[in-house]
Formats: sequence, structure tokens, C-alpha cells
Amino acid sequence: MVAHCSVGLLAGWSSGVLAAAEPVVLVVGDSLSAEYGLKAGDGWVALLQRRLAELKKPHRVVNASISGDTTAGGRSRLPTALRTHKPAIVILELGGNDALRGLPLASTRDNLMAMARAAQAAGAKVIVVGMQVPPNYGSAYARDFEGLFGDVAREAKAALVPFLLKGVADRTDAMDWFQPDRIHPLAKAHPQMLDNVWPALKPLL
Repeated sequence: MVAHCSVGLLAGWSSGVLAAAEPVVLVVGDSLSAEYGLKAGDGWVALLQRRLAELKKPHRVVNASISGDTTAGGRSRLPTALRTHKPAIVILELGGNDALRGLPLASTRDNLMAMARAAQAAGAKVIVVGMQVPPNYGSAYARDFEGLFGDVAREAKAALVPFLLKGVADRTDAMDWFQPDRIHPLAKAHPQMLDNVWPALKPLL
């Protein structure tokens, strides 16, 4: 009986060690990562978990993305996510809704920087995912918005994905790759979105 209990305790301890050693990739994003308008499992975050499994990586992906979220919203909920999941890697995919709402670029930049710093202070490596806006926003605004993601990544010494929708939004047939709202990509675009994130993520695994 004693021997049996000892084995049971040892098995439980071993399982705990294995569970604790399972590194978490935390994705904090908006509808582009939350599978808005898609069948569950078709989004790039779900595809990332599958790719990691295929490559026999031990990482577990946690999708903490919320449709409609802004950088301010992400900043407010990140501390709880960091305490809960204790991620090894944090992917910040926010900012698009800030632009859609006309929020000040300085606020977007400050929020992303605060999130990057908080994640790093918690021991995580950080990836900043860039976004662009259509030309109708004005060339100056579009340039400054695109540039702020690189600014944050450089200042925080984080990895950068220059443009999540590269190869999708800049296609000549781009409208064939988006849902009727012309904002959210179709399922067929999400493998490309994952491929855009992968070069920044792979070295951190």
C-alpha cells in the first residue's frame, strides 16, 4: 500500500512537471485572430496549434483574442492573462480597431508598448503583429499607423510581423479573399496569415 502510494505520488509529481514544462504561446488579438465569421478551427491561431503539433513542438496555444478589441482593451486584460497562463511567448495582434475608431496613434503606440513591457516583465518573449489601413485614411495617417508597430518592436526589442495580411489584402484579387464586410478574411486566407507570423515566431520556439 505504501509502495503503491509512493508510485502514485511520483506519477502525479512527474505529470505536474511535464504540465509545468509545457510552454504557452498566448495570442492577444482582435477579430482577425478570433475566427470572426469562420468555422471553429479555420483561423490562423488554430492552424498554428496544428503546425506546432505536426512539428512535434511542445507548445500549447492559448487564443485570448476578442472581436472588436482595441489596444486599450488588450492592455486592461493582459495582466490577468499573464497570471493565468504564464506564457513563454506573447503575440500582440491589436491596433486595427483603434484605426477604425479613429483613436489617437499615440495611444495605440503607448498601449502596445505597455503590453510588450508587461509581457516581458512576466518572462515572455514578445511578437508585435503589424497592420495597415486602406489608402482612404490618407497617406500620412496610413504611413504613421503602419510605422508605429515597427517603432514599438524596436523600442521593446521584440520580434515584428510587418503586416498580418500580406499576400491577402495586397493581392490584385483581394476582394475574393475577404468576407462580404471586406474587413475579415475568408478561411482560405488564414494559412497565408499564419505563414506571415511564422518567420517571427519560429526562432522563439
